[in-house]
Amino acid sequence: MLPVMAGELDDRELMSRYRDGDVTAFETLYARHKGPLYRYYLRQGLNDAIAAELFQDVWAKIIKARQRYRPTAKFSTYMYSVAHNCLVDHFRRCGRSVDAFDEGVVTVQELPGDDCDGPQSQAISLESRERFRAALEALPDEQREAFVLREETGLGLADIAAVTHVSPETAKSRLRYAVRKLRSMLADE
Repeated sequence: MLPVMAGELDDRELMSRYRDGDVTAFETLYARHKGPLYRYYLRQGLNDAIAAELFQDVWAKIIKARQRYRPTAKFSTYMYSVAHNCLVDHFRRCGRSVDAFDEGVVTVQELPGDDCDGPQSQAISLESRERFRAALEALPDEQREAFVLREETGLGLADIAAVTHVSPETAKSRLRYAVRKLRSMLADE
């Protein structure tokens, strides 16, 4: 039987292999999730330095806890739960200070994406992206996080609820309000 390439395995299997000592499995997981995880932090309104620090904290915690990992949920749910907890800890430590939202905030047009050079990305004007960034930042934290988890990472309602430690109905409500407010703010301008 031929060995399965790490890139062909799902995330849970990769994490299980990493737990058992396969470093290549971790490298594949990291490569798959580094972009979306980093953008998750940037879309929370954090500046580049703080986003990078929290990004590293998440991976350090995953590495440290690898022996305790049990594939009871999708790996992305597990990873974003760790990311959410790191974000909450950061806000508690800094009292959500202005330093986290200074002029170093990366704008939406600067965010790396999977299809940055695609026709859809090119068609969106700089002004539209700025309006969207401002509208996203104007959302309450809980609604912004639900929206980002859905749109940036593709998590479903049950996973968003698990990540943010709320009921599925609360996650659904937050997402619904976020979409409604974004539509309203973007339509008004």
